[in-house]
Amino acid sequence: MRFARPGLLVALCALLSAGARAEDVASGAVTRPATKTNRWAEDWSGLADPARRTQAFDDLKYIPLFAADPKSYLSLGLTLRERVESNRMPAFGIGGPRGDSYLLQRLQIHLDARLNENWQIFAQLEDVRAPGKRVITSVDENILDLRLAFLSYRAAGEDGTVKARVGRQDFAFDLQRFVSSRDGPNVRQSFDALWADWESGPWRVLGFVSQPVQYRFAEPFDDISTRAFRFSTLRVERKVLGDQELSAYWGLYERDGARFLDAAGTETRHVLDIRYAGSAGRFDWDVEAMGQFGRVGRDGIAAWAAGSRVGYTLADLPWQPRLGLQGDAASGDGRRDDGVLGTFNPLFPNGYYFTLAGYTSYANLLHLKPSLTVHPTTGLAVSAALGLQWRQTVSDAIYVQPSNPVPGTAGRGHPWSGAYGQLRADYVFAPGLTGAVEAVRFSAGDTIRRAGGKDGTYLGVELRTAW
Repeated sequence: MRFARPGLLVALCALLSAGARAEDVASGAVTRPATKTNRWAEDWSGLADPARRTQAFDDLKYIPLFAADPKSYLSLGLTLRERVESNRMPAFGIGGPRGDSYLLQRLQIHLDARLNENWQIFAQLEDVRAPGKRVITSVDENILDLRLAFLSYRAAGEDGTVKARVGRQDFAFDLQRFVSSRDGPNVRQSFDALWADWESGPWRVLGFVSQPVQYRFAEPFDDISTRAFRFSTLRVERKVLGDQELSAYWGLYERDGARFLDAAGTETRHVLDIRYAGSAGRFDWDVEAMGQFGRVGRDGIAAWAAGSRVGYTLADLPWQPRLGLQGDAASGDGRRDDGVLGTFNPLFPNGYYFTLAGYTSYANLLHLKPSLTVHPTTGLAVSAALGLQWRQTVSDAIYVQPSNPVPGTAGRGHPWSGAYGQLRADYVFAPGLTGAVEAVRFSAGDTIRRAGGKDGTYLGVELRTAW
């Protein structure tokens, strides 16, 4: 069964969002929380005052549990994302369809139960479809399943704030280069996990043990997580020099039956990551580096990656242009059959970090991307970028997202992989209603062409609404 009229839901949520914006303007004060990507982070206790429940269905956003405690309530909500994509030459047309056009539809419905200011129970169901897509994978469809279900605790004291969650949840670090909730593809990534966090002043320490959810799309409620795939992390963060961020973490990535071009078997991969981000005046930056070591089967691991985004905003000019420069590098396997795997594992990357087209993966990569972003009007951001790509070593393959080698490229050709142009526009129509358009044209290098590949062209149009 497919949803026949998703447009009705979009229209309904658009009316609700527009009404909320009008009410905020009329009252002179914002009384409603902003909808967030992680819906469990929203706080609707402000609607405890019946006078603030001015929009349609506000009685479903705040359902009191205990009259004496305004922090005790139930809240219902939904998120709907519709994206139309046309991708000519996905994966450069090698080993798959030469072109595809389809709809990506993601519908999520949630219940948020706040028992008091300390305890929370959150559950979210989702139904994710890809009508018209020729090749369906686990990141494209997830037919009616449980995406999130966790119990959360939070307590603030003189020594800091303690937080904990147990159950199915999601994680996202920083720019989501390597650990993300995977919002770019149609199916987001969840983890069955135990998570804990302590925050005090400029310090934050968190850790979790998890089994990443493995998605199936044949039947409802068939997603699983097992000990065959595990991910654990211990992370320390500190504010330095004001609001600048310095963080480091250790992670352990374990997977049975892993397969790489030069290694196969049980993967036990330790990761060490450090990041520094902040802004000063008109400058902003985000710099991150990761090293990986361990084993895949009988072979050792020695891999690394680094990424940076820096920018300069001309705040006194019309449209406030931001000049940006992104640089990324990730190791490849420099020598076959030497007992050491050098191919970097991007872990749980977000497709948004490079482009939605999927032509670029964080493995065996050198990447340089200058960009320009402007804001012609309130709520509108338009960006243009040029990406240049090389392989870190010609001994390894060219990779596409998430980490798939392009057949016929390993050990052949030249370092140059190709170049792409990207145009993207994001617009906020109203609180809870956003749209985006992205176009990418990838000019394939000679190595890809000799392997039978062609230039790639991608166009995506998205509308997202949340209530």
